[in-house]
Amino acid sequence: MELPVKTSEFLKQTGEASAFAGRFFKEAFRPRYEIAEFTRQCFVIGYKSFPLIGLTGFIMGLVLTIQLRPSLIEYGVESQLPAMVGIAIVREIGPVITALIFAGKIGSSIGAELGSMKVTEQIDAMEVSGTNPFKYLVVTRVLAATLMLPVLVMLGDAISLFGSYLGVNIRGVTSFNLFYTQVFDVLAFGDVLPAFIKSFFFGFAVGIIGCYKGYYSAKGTEGVGQSANSAVVVSSIVIFIIDLVVVQITDLLNLN
Repeated sequence: MELPVKTSEFLKQTGEASAFAGRFFKEAFRPRYEIAEFTRQCFVIGYKSFPLIGLTGFIMGLVLTIQLRPSLIEYGVESQLPAMVGIAIVREIGPVITALIFAGKIGSSIGAELGSMKVTEQIDAMEVSGTNPFKYLVVTRVLAATLMLPVLVMLGDAISLFGSYLGVNIRGVTSFNLFYTQVFDVLAFGDVLPAFIKSFFFGFAVGIIGCYKGYYSAKGTEGVGQSANSAVVVSSIVIFIIDLVVVQITDLLNLN
């Protein structure tokens, strides 16, 4: 029985992406190491993404606090507002929203950059000149994305909590020390560790998918646009899938 065209294409691309990821692990530990390019990518991917992540985190914490307040007042538990916002941000909202913003900015950027290099035959020129384009272009970007996203998640969570602190003080008066004491009193190691670990997987997914889509971009400017667009879409879907798996694993471990 013949598979439908879309199913066949999906399975084909899944296999190619898996082989691409396998090649990454093979090349990542083999000399020569592109330290200078890796450092540059950390600056571009991490530092230059921080303003957008910080702004998003601040607004997210502020809005979440303002939206939750009326419901908590209705049930007479307004004093639990810092604790509830802290748990929501650190456990789930902070890592996922940061990863989605990261996918939109970095995933599309990597896909478009490598896609344009592919269609202009710059990657082929690097291979002819004796340079390993996969190690120089792909390994450095994937490693930088994997390492920088957890840092951005931590900074984004901190800024979100500060935005929540300001939101709490819009219609009340809560000291800085009291707010953060209420937040960290309810946070356990089991809340922080899974969120931190899954952010590494989010970063790896964004990096490897963006590089894969760009590295095998179709010819022409339309192909570059499609690579950038599909990098964002596929990365976002994979982020949700990884998050679902991590939540299920964490839940099973807590039950045991």
